[in-house]
Amino acid sequence: MFRYRKEVVFRGNQFTTQTIGLAIAGKLYLCVIMSVKTSLVDIEGIGPVLFKSDARCKRLSIRLKPFEGVSVLFPPGYSIKKALSFVEEKRSWIQQNQAQMAAHENMKTVFNEGTKFRTRTFELRIQSHHSDQLRMTLHGGVLRVAYPSFMKVEDERVQAAIRQGIEEGLRIEAKTMLPGRVRHFAGLHGFKVNKVFIKNLKSRWGSCSSVNNINLNLQLMRLPQHLIDYVVLHELCHTREKNHGPGFWQLLDRVTGGKARSLAAEMKKYRTTIY
Repeated sequence: MFRYRKEVVFRGNQFTTQTIGLAIAGKLYLCVIMSVKTSLVDIEGIGPVLFKSDARCKRLSIRLKPFEGVSVLFPPGYSIKKALSFVEEKRSWIQQNQAQMAAHENMKTVFNEGTKFRTRTFELRIQSHHSDQLRMTLHGGVLRVAYPSFMKVEDERVQAAIRQGIEEGLRIEAKTMLPGRVRHFAGLHGFKVNKVFIKNLKSRWGSCSSVNNINLNLQLMRLPQHLIDYVVLHELCHTREKNHGPGFWQLLDRVTGGKARSLAAEMKKYRTTIY
């Protein structure tokens, strides 16, 4: 059973009170209203849960994302009381997935002034400065990220800026190197390629379309050269063999000197995202 300890009063589109108390099963929850459509509720044993009304949402759902926490989405007009009851019903499932999510979050690198990060053409340098803006420059082989001294380097905005800077630096490297490697191996082994695109793919190192356009992940530039060449050859083989059947692996084994399986296994040591 729910009850409101303090009412939320609207004047136009503004809240005059932003915190309410919700009681369920004899427990009191603090609910912080963040906007007309969003509320943040601190639930014991789970922590902050974001309740959000979304016009695109057709039904009640719970979402967990690394570094974003737990959110509950529901259609406009849906009762927050029912949404809270749903969270209580799914408490064990949420806590189990929170543990998995925490393990994933712990894998992510937090860049700081002492981080050693070097690619083929630039190295990363992080420093604080007295400006109130985040600044990034790539010049003379140095990717310099300067963040306001009043912020912590662990702040997600600083970390996002660092990753964005690294991504753009890798994009420049990839566009300089990868199309040339594709042309080299295509000519060497007689593959026919249409166009080559460099992208920041989230889960793949590369792909080949039905018309032999090849997409390569800019994150390849973090890999050793022999693995970059392996991915290029892998996608070139798809210009002839569109699946991963026996014919594909025979072709890939031939162009890699019998190392197709061992190179594929070595690729599993690397991730397509920056950790």
